[in-house]
Amino acid sequence: MEFLSFLLTAILVLYIIRALVRLLLPMLFQNLMNKAQQQGQGQQQYRSNPRQPEGKVKVDYIPQTKKSVPDSEGDFIDYEEIK
Repeated sequence: MEFLSFLLTAILVLYIIRALVRLLLPMLFQNLMNKAQQQGQGQQQYRSNPRQPEGKVKVDYIPQTKKSVPDSEGDFIDYEEIK
């Protein structure tokens, strides 16, 4: 009898969880979609900044160039692919 009671309680809990997930997940995804749309609109407003003329590029970071390999390091050898 205890097993039957446990089984019915487990099934009831699973159905309640299933119903809650069906109600809460769409609201959660709708909230995430709204946030993503607002963030996208904010980025679109940032891109259309009137202070900077269109076509002008601003570089914030210039990487350091690597030193070239000196000639004493070796020769470049051409190779042919063998099929």
